Amino acid sequence: MQSMTFKIIFPLAALGLMTALAGPAAAEKIANKVAVFTGLDKITGRTIDFDVYVDETVRFGTLRVTPKVCYSRPATEAAETDGFVDVEEITLDNEIKRIFSGWMFAASPGLNAVEHPVYDVWLIGCRMDSDIPPPVASSADVRVAVSNQTTAGAGSVDDGAPVVLTFISGIPIPPDKPAVPSMMMEDAPAEAPTEAPAGDGTNGQILD
Repeated sequence: MQSMTFKIIFPLAALGLMTALAGPAAAEKIANKVAVFTGLDKITGRTIDFDVYVDETVRFGTLRVTPKVCYSRPATEAAETDGFVDVEEITLDNEIKRIFSGWMFAASPGLNAVEHPVYDVWLIGCRMDSDIPPPVASSADVRVAVSNQTTAGAGSVDDGAPVVLTFISGIPIPPDKPAVPSMMMEDAPAEAPTEAPAGDGTNGQILD
């Protein structure tokens, strides 16, 4: 009888242990509503951080970024943030071309496979809310990325116009910078020679 009881209890205990181990693991992931990206303009070297709601499409330069999911972990667990993201390119012909679709890991941005000569984006975090208003479900407009930084000058981003570049051995050459007005002051007009004061008839002689 004791042997039969042991045979029944042992499988139940093992099943309970497996459930206890599997339960927390399944609950570790937190599905967030907002994905946070860093966008890089490789020509100017300028970067911005911007928020994108899950399933929203936002444009950074000529890239269109659409996060499908963004997972994080509780504060009591090891930090781990990942998301599934689609990245498309707006070509010079105004066509939409998919250049990336896959998982991005905030802890390993080097694993991102976004390949573009001018722009790059990578996932840096997830959050539940944002200062940016959520997208309107009935709107088909694509929002331009807006910096979520509060430092002076933040918030100005590219308008997404295609950039025409010259390539040498596959490397993009930065466009010419606009001419900077000279700060040198214009040369002052030459002054007319000053006439010598009228003489007193001595013709420069020293008089006693």
